[in-house]
Amino acid sequence: MSIIDMIETDRLVLCSWCEDDIVPFSKMNSDKEVMEYLPKCLSLEETVQFYNRIVAEHDRFGYGLYAVETKSSGSFIGYVGFHNFDFDAEFSPGVEIGWRLAKEYWGHGYATEAAKACLDFAFRRKLFDKIYSFTSIGNHRSERVMQKIGMKHQGFFQHPSLPDGHRLKEHTLYKLELSETYQ
Repeated sequence: MSIIDMIETDRLVLCSWCEDDIVPFSKMNSDKEVMEYLPKCLSLEETVQFYNRIVAEHDRFGYGLYAVETKSSGSFIGYVGFHNFDFDAEFSPGVEIGWRLAKEYWGHGYATEAAKACLDFAFRRKLFDKIYSFTSIGNHRSERVMQKIGMKHQGFFQHPSLPDGHRLKEHTLYKLELSETYQ
């Protein structure tokens, strides 16, 4: 059972997922521009599998990646939230904060607004003490969100899930100590 019904900001609602989110989620995951810094676009079947992993992570931890809707229209615009990762890296295992929005919602500050609300929620609930975010080199939009939410650059790493020579192998890493930020 999730510890969240919803997180609200001035313009957004972050909430649990529902099956109605699958179609717009799939549309977003099949957009080449949205997925430019990820290994590949996802099919409907792959999106459903991802949706099921998101729901399972919410059930297991009580938090996760939240479906994001605008208050003005109630439209699904993407996700923002937390993911527990455990891959072969010096800083692993840990919790990352991440986001993915449909491209028509880029440039409005939604990712930053939702991410700040998530961090505040995590601190108030004492979910974890530190959080990471990472992306492939060149994803300046995501890296800018990391900076705007107060994360500090930690360096670079080679993502172990990608084969050597892959164009997205090199990642940039950010971290935020919640106990230092929210005092």
